[in-house]
Amino acid sequence: MSLAALAEELTAMAAADHEKAVAGAAHSDDPAGQLSWRRLTARHGDRLSEIMDEVGWPTAALVGEDAARAAWLIAQHADRQLDVQRRALRLMEQAVAAGAAEARDLAFLRDRTLVNEGREQIYGTQIAGVREDGSPIPWPCAEPERVDELRAGVGIEPFDAYVARFR
Repeated sequence: MSLAALAEELTAMAAADHEKAVAGAAHSDDPAGQLSWRRLTARHGDRLSEIMDEVGWPTAALVGEDAARAAWLIAQHADRQLDVQRRALRLMEQAVAAGAAEARDLAFLRDRTLVNEGREQIYGTQIAGVREDGSPIPWPCAEPERVDELRAGVGIEPFDAYVARFR
């Protein structure tokens, strides 16, 4: 498969993901909607695994900015495929170290993977839910007193500003 075709495939997968998410399938009360979301993200996770076999981490230099961002989104949403998330995390770590991927994106994927493993997150990027008053409930952080310092180090806005967007 050509890199252009791969880029097109990744961006189409992210568009389908976004369409389902906007339609509410990810957090639907309807079991059919939830199942539809899970099928989509599992199919995308499987395909991302194949892509990582073929090219490693699909960086912007390889497939373009939009497709690289799409690959990150697909990894983020592979919540029931920890093997895929862990592998994407390792490959992204290498890409960030080489200056070929964004530390900010890596931080979000690291937190997501940690939460999916039942562990405390580092950067405070994952929200567990929303209270009745509309205030967000973040997943626990390993070092809550250092969250803003750690976030700043990877280019993420302060925690309070971030969670305010979820109200």
